[in-house]
Amino acid sequence: MCAAINTQGSTEHHRVVIVGGGAAGVTVAAILRRHRHDLDIALLEPSDSHYYQPAFTLVGGGTYDMAKTRRAEAGLIPPGVRWIKDAAAEFDPEKNAIGLKSGRRLTYDMLVVCPGIQIDIGKIEGLEGTLGRSRVTSNYLPDYAPYTWQCLQEVKGGETVLFTMPPMPIKCPGAPQKIAYLASDYLRRKGLRHSVTIEYLTATPTMFAVPYFAGPLLEVAKGHGIAVHFNTNLKAIDAQKKIATFEAKEADGSTKRVEKTFDMIHVSPPQSAPEVVKKSSLANDAGWVDIDQNSMRHKRFANVFALGDAGSTPNSKTAAAVRKQAPIVVRNLLAALDQREGGLSYDGYGSCPLTTAYGKVMLAEFTYGGKVTPSFPLDPKVERTSMWYLKKYFLPYLYWEHMLKGKEFDIAHKERYGQKAAA
Repeated sequence: MCAAINTQGSTEHHRVVIVGGGAAGVTVAAILRRHRHDLDIALLEPSDSHYYQPAFTLVGGGTYDMAKTRRAEAGLIPPGVRWIKDAAAEFDPEKNAIGLKSGRRLTYDMLVVCPGIQIDIGKIEGLEGTLGRSRVTSNYLPDYAPYTWQCLQEVKGGETVLFTMPPMPIKCPGAPQKIAYLASDYLRRKGLRHSVTIEYLTATPTMFAVPYFAGPLLEVAKGHGIAVHFNTNLKAIDAQKKIATFEAKEADGSTKRVEKTFDMIHVSPPQSAPEVVKKSSLANDAGWVDIDQNSMRHKRFANVFALGDAGSTPNSKTAAAVRKQAPIVVRNLLAALDQREGGLSYDGYGSCPLTTAYGKVMLAEFTYGGKVTPSFPLDPKVERTSMWYLKKYFLPYLYWEHMLKGKEFDIAHKERYGQKAAA
């Protein structure tokens, strides 16, 4: 187990500094230690708890124990990696330095930036202070995923339940609709489905960014009797009056205000790069760490790499993407340390196990450009019970026992179905 460092007002140097101790940071640290057991590595992470976030939808659907998603951060950081229990307050890549919130300063030879994504609750008027009560919930934060399940159990006949999706990019872009499908299936099993109105309101123009899955997912929603509204973005919530206000885009490009009453609402909040990244010279114009989409190396600072949700790569922000990115970052970083060419390239792989009902999952796998690249020789737009077991049982095991321990087990993905929309 790794001991945290709490001294303040000092400066220390490390060969490699990793900012962020989530899926990306721990995985990179573990792989680095497997390749160079004597490499001086420091990991910067303020949290005591580490969560397996892909299971939050299952928690919200009442089919996964929240306690199983959490482990102590100290038990996950690889032996020999120095854990600095602090947060970055300022990046100064011109001087190979990071200012910490405690007032300390770190310098480095190589930097890996993976602080995750920022959940912008404050961008929805009325959400802050309301979330977690008045049947306003979100699976995007660990404090509220169990409350989603509580809210679902309280739904009665004649009520209206809303599910929202913000503008992209967000982490796990399938999650907002997955919980809607589980809610519908749960209410069907209770005999309430036909007396409860369920609506899915998304700021995006389609059900999914990869065309091959967009059509089939719309059919899933229709099968559940869920009313879908595209180009409709949540702007405000009045929990007392039970009114959600949306901005809907018309076909001519104009917008109109739409108000919806609700008895329960599941909100997927807007998201962005962390503020500390946005205000730094590491960021591109959109605020993300400005890296090459293949090498994962910064476009201006040769000793900086990034991966995970804070990176500018145009892939789906998922744990599956991190699993593919981490070995590439490690090998290219080590090559940079050795002053040789790295050459490994990330193809944009992401995976989204789309839970469409209890016991059913559509496993979407894809790379840059919307190429459909399944790991199994099965049509991925088909809902399968086998993929439910993969999501609920195998993937958490793979995460905790292989990925976070730096084991590079993999199943090769292969383009099989092209990019056009399925019937």
